[in-house]
Amino acid sequence: MHQPHPSIPRTAALFAAVLALALFPAAAGANHHGSHGKGRGHQNHHAHGHGGHPGHHQGFHGHGHANRDLTVMTQNLYLGSSLGPALEATTPEAFVEGVARIYATVQYTNFPRRAEAIADEVEENEPDLIGLQEVTKWTTEGQSPPAGYDFLAILESDLAARGLHYTAAAISHNAKIGPAPLALATQGCVQPGPTITCFVTLEDRDVILVNDDTPGLTWSNPQSGLYATQQTVASPVGPLSFDRGWAGIDAKLKHQPFRFVDTHLETEESPLVQQTQASEFLAGPAKGGTIVATGDFNSASDGSTTTSYAQLTAPGKLRDSWNEKLLGPGNSCCQESNTPPLAPGALNNPVSTLGTRIDLILSRGDARSDGDDAHLIGDTPFQLEPPFWPSDHAGVVSTLRLN
Repeated sequence: MHQPHPSIPRTAALFAAVLALALFPAAAGANHHGSHGKGRGHQNHHAHGHGGHPGHHQGFHGHGHANRDLTVMTQNLYLGSSLGPALEATTPEAFVEGVARIYATVQYTNFPRRAEAIADEVEENEPDLIGLQEVTKWTTEGQSPPAGYDFLAILESDLAARGLHYTAAAISHNAKIGPAPLALATQGCVQPGPTITCFVTLEDRDVILVNDDTPGLTWSNPQSGLYATQQTVASPVGPLSFDRGWAGIDAKLKHQPFRFVDTHLETEESPLVQQTQASEFLAGPAKGGTIVATGDFNSASDGSTTTSYAQLTAPGKLRDSWNEKLLGPGNSCCQESNTPPLAPGALNNPVSTLGTRIDLILSRGDARSDGDDAHLIGDTPFQLEPPFWPSDHAGVVSTLRLN
């Protein structure tokens, strides 16, 4: 549903500055999994040990599992707003006001509705493995706070409602920032005084989903980790990091082994950090053997932003499942809109602004693609009112052969 623009009181934000300074610095660094100077691979105990429930499946997918064909999907779910209003703030007052703008935009972009569109794409394409990025969890608390959103739980519910059976096999727990004061006056979060009575915490995750109904597909050894190199942003309430990480599993399709990994690299605004993370990815979770990798790599395939794409696809490294000569540019990023008082990224642009290809399905070893069996999803409006798009990114689906 189209939602009205929530009002964001500047005066209340001013009074909240001291509260923000008191609460936010400790919380921003409390869950960053150790110092930035250390490698931080770790076992993920939230994942299951083995996948595969062949009793749910009646026959093969149309894309040919008898020949060990593996259909893979990558999708950035989009956290629901640009974080710019908070990250670009120069005063505590502006920071608190920015948090309110961000969460108002998250409500406006309506992930429960967007998740239905993404689940529809999953139902249509029947991917065996899905790599997800920005699988956000917004937790609200305080006195009568607005609703929070757990993107993973919402999407899992929509998939189950369609009779689909996917297991969250591995999860990378990245940034956890907050609780921050949430000054949404029209939603009861600002009381006389003024006193802000609501708070919000942002958690970022990368998730691997495995199709339990794929015949002969099993998995084990869920792992996840954070990169040693991270971008830290100075803010009026202390340093903030969006801790980037990766998740991976060991898998077999009809006894053919491979490793599946999913990641989200730093944005192109921090090219050296991103490029170092790409090197860490190649040297760590994507090293050796047969690899299938998905992710939002934040590096334009045409080389116009950073060198990460060239690093990843250099000879002897990973092969891109998308051949631009055969399939066209395949632009997957990003839907842009700026309609104050909402934060940028409100998904209310009716005309697509996708302009670069940064969402990739890559492979090495016995997992191969000719580069012509891939397509975009979510690159056309899914409804006639905002949010028009399932995400600010299009997703990618590709079929690989395991030789």
